[in-house]
Amino acid sequence: MRFRKTFRTLNALCLAGALALSGCASGQARHSLTSAWPVANVERTVPRPPTPPRWPLTGLDAPDTASTTKRVVSVKIENSPAARPQTGLNQADIIYESLAEGGITRFNALFHSKIPKTLGPVRSARLSDTWIVPQYGGLFFFSGASGFVTSRLKSGKLPLLSEDAGVTRPYFRSTSRHAPHNLFIKGDLARPEGVRRGFAATQTVQPLAFEYRRPDATPTVTSIYVPFSDANRVQWTYDAASRTYLRETNGKKHMDAATGKQVATKNVVVMWAIVRSSGHPDKNDNDTFDIGLGGKNRVSVFRDGQRFDGMWYADQKTPPVFKANDGTVIRLAPGSSWFEVIPTGVNITLK
Repeated sequence: MRFRKTFRTLNALCLAGALALSGCASGQARHSLTSAWPVANVERTVPRPPTPPRWPLTGLDAPDTASTTKRVVSVKIENSPAARPQTGLNQADIIYESLAEGGITRFNALFHSKIPKTLGPVRSARLSDTWIVPQYGGLFFFSGASGFVTSRLKSGKLPLLSEDAGVTRPYFRSTSRHAPHNLFIKGDLARPEGVRRGFAATQTVQPLAFEYRRPDATPTVTSIYVPFSDANRVQWTYDAASRTYLRETNGKKHMDAATGKQVATKNVVVMWAIVRSSGHPDKNDNDTFDIGLGGKNRVSVFRDGQRFDGMWYADQKTPPVFKANDGTVIRLAPGSSWFEVIPTGVNITLK
């Protein structure tokens, strides 16, 4: 009896289900859950993260924007054999190397993002500095110059802080070397001395162009040979592990006395320039070169083991811009740079 009752109940339920399905099939109203698709009135964008403050001459991150307005410190550093190893080269943002008399070269080292405790040895200025110093707006530290060069420097109304003109506070003589190769600068006194002499403490530094994407290409140039003269043969060798170029001078590792490490840089920029006699010999009857760092000329930029050819463009008030033959800007790798300024007739050798 109980079995029959249960059976009847099941039959009733099945019949009700069948009728419900039949009703759906015959067009009776169905109930469903729906929701409206959102309509976008504007395209959704993701804000780009803000660019951090960066040092204008290296492209590396700076602690804050105010730091990047500090005055550039430009120092004329000797490169004769008696001057090596120099102190502080690896802490410069940019170093210009150009010919001086007798086949030797001389450096103009630009310190901005950092400045070493000691740097030098400091020697006399050259005509190339009448371009470099105003292009970067730096305080210029050096030790004398020929009468003709001094006249040109003064006519440019540059911030000159020459040791032989009475600016003695940041300079000192080292007892470890013989004069004139023993004049150095205390880095922490350089900018304060400029302020004490009436020069502005800050400036707007024109930034160089940098490439922040790391290249995937295999290095194609591992060695750059720059023959300034028989007395000064420079070679840069690319070290893929550190992504830097290591310097040798006359077949020997060129060292930095401040760190005990080989001189290294992220970028080697070979700038061809017109180099002519100035017609004004110095007190030792050595001719001084007039090196044109304004206008335009050939350039080869080496970064990350790659070579980029084009032209450099510069005027009296701004640093050089490097452009490829199609007009696009050749960018530097973030970090320090060496600008090798050579005469137009000199060829470099690559491996």
